[in-house]
Amino acid sequence: MPIYNGEKYLDGAIKSVIEQDYPNWELICIDDASTDRSATIIEHYAKADPRVLHRTNERNLGLPATLNRGFAEARGDFHSWTSDDNILRPNMITTLMKKMENEPGMDIAYAGYSVIDDAENILRYVSPPPIKQRWFGNPVGAAFLYRRQVTEKLGGYDEQLFGAEDYDYWMRAAHHFQMVPVDADLYLYRRHDRSLTDQRSKEIRQLVSKVLLRELDHVDDRALRAEALVQRILSDWYYFDLKLLGRAFASHPSTVFKASPKLAVDLARAIWHRIRS
Repeated sequence: MPIYNGEKYLDGAIKSVIEQDYPNWELICIDDASTDRSATIIEHYAKADPRVLHRTNERNLGLPATLNRGFAEARGDFHSWTSDDNILRPNMITTLMKKMENEPGMDIAYAGYSVIDDAENILRYVSPPPIKQRWFGNPVGAAFLYRRQVTEKLGGYDEQLFGAEDYDYWMRAAHHFQMVPVDADLYLYRRHDRSLTDQRSKEIRQLVSKVLLRELDHVDDRALRAEALVQRILSDWYYFDLKLLGRAFASHPSTVFKASPKLAVDLARAIWHRIRS
């Protein structure tokens, strides 16, 4: 669990791990140079439960680097990570462990999750799509478990892709490992104004597009390449990307023509917004 100024929700996040009905775990809490009470909260739980380990970065390293430090110390045969503002449902580890044990060829299991607001009201359930949908967004949500061999093979999270490190990780994993969705609600993912996703949306979007373009270079199906790029453009009209549109058209013009009504509407909305701004 990488932690940076997470005192507001940290208590609940750590408790959700301690309350797992699967007992054989270790939780490495890494304080990424927080300036709030995060360290005090972590230490409280570390003293009460030896499975909770407290580590501190001397300076702020960011999420990917902090994750890499944690997994370098992890001793288990199965790995996962969670955020300081989210909550594991009590049966998350058990459910995913059983799935992995029952299917020895499975390397990565990922599950559905509920999106919650600041007051923990459930807003919606997000089911896990098949891995073949990875071209149209990150298929692996907030609840997952993977074998230690995945960590060793991939060599950690890319520290240059802060905000898109998870999408990059799963895209690389898909080249080497069997990834299977589990349609069960095992996690509560919190959306709030301080979440990284909300604070750095534009930068994260650009990084995700960078990862997608890299991966599409290995795809021979030109129609699929164009469809992936079109869906990327349509995922948020506010950031309508003309460069991606050009790449999509070069790959498969008919796919772009088919989506042209939706693309035209989004482009008009983006232009109108900029004029009004």
